Amino acid sequence: MTKITTDEVQHLARLSSIELTETETQALTNDLEQILGLVAQLDDLDTEGVEPTYQVTGRQNVWRQDVVAESGVSRQQLLELSEGGQQNHSIKVPKVL
Repeated sequence: MTKITTDEVQHLARLSSIELTETETQALTNDLEQILGLVAQLDDLDTEGVEPTYQVTGRQNVWRQDVVAESGVSRQQLLELSEGGQQNHSIKVPKVL
């Protein structure tokens, strides 16, 4: 079984910016030891001849060309629809900050 020290747990707590009491530190130390013990059991599995499972759905990415489609609305029509007006051929918007 993998041994975790309370110093290691306190170090992880500092890295995570959390404060732990001594009771919480001890409980977390025990929990982490149990978790790592369970994960260590995977080392004992015989996976010889087992096909790696990268994904299970069989789906693949479908790629398409990055083509600009005409929307049927001209740039000028969009500028005219803007409520804030326009400036330098762009839609004028209120300040955000």
